[in-house]
Amino acid sequence: MLSTLNGRLSNRLARHFRAAPHRLPAHAPMVSFTFDDAPDSAAGEGASLLEAHGGRGTFYLAGSLIDRPSDHWHGLSNDAIVRLHRGGHEIGCHTFSHSRAVDLDESAMAREIERNRSYFLGIDSSIRLENFAYPYGLASVWRKPQLAQNFRSARGILPGVNSDVIDLQFLRASPLVNYEIDMAGVDRYFDEAVASGGWLIFYGHDVVDAPSPYGCTPALLRHALKAAEKRNMPIVTVAEALRRIGA
Repeated sequence: MLSTLNGRLSNRLARHFRAAPHRLPAHAPMVSFTFDDAPDSAAGEGASLLEAHGGRGTFYLAGSLIDRPSDHWHGLSNDAIVRLHRGGHEIGCHTFSHSRAVDLDESAMAREIERNRSYFLGIDSSIRLENFAYPYGLASVWRKPQLAQNFRSARGILPGVNSDVIDLQFLRASPLVNYEIDMAGVDRYFDEAVASGGWLIFYGHDVVDAPSPYGCTPALLRHALKAAEKRNMPIVTVAEALRRIGA
């Protein structure tokens, strides 16, 4: 219980301590679709749907979860990672062991980052982990400056559109999760992004007809992709979005 409270407190503090403030220039709205923790369905059905709509996604992966079964899905394989990478999708970074940032001191976080980078370099020497996502969505106010030295950005799970002045080390992301949002809710986020000229990021996990509590159906993902097309919003990786905003 104490660990849970510490995690929530650190995450709340991290929202208000801006490690890397950046003002978004005036630009057309855009959207990024991100997937955490390596479900094989995200690399399969999820990636295929993105590609069919001219987009690419960012997959935040933990080396220890690759090709491993979990309670909700089977982890994607090394071959699937190579296919994603060579197909133009972005491979992003979690901690190798999927440990929470709040539970790691500076040296432990450094080891996690290095181990994860080494793992993916071993799969394909051209993979560069440029962007991070906090495991379980819990940021650490203490690790944010360290992550800023190692990554262009770090993504959380605080819902909302990134607009005006954003914190590159605490990017907002909204759930593309059937248990948390419906199609009307997806549309509202897109409308907010259009109104603000902002950067909308979705996060999710598996993409199957009967998803886990953390994933979505192909129908919900397809609806979101069509919503982007309807509003002429480019579907870009996190790395490409950062390039577009000059970060």
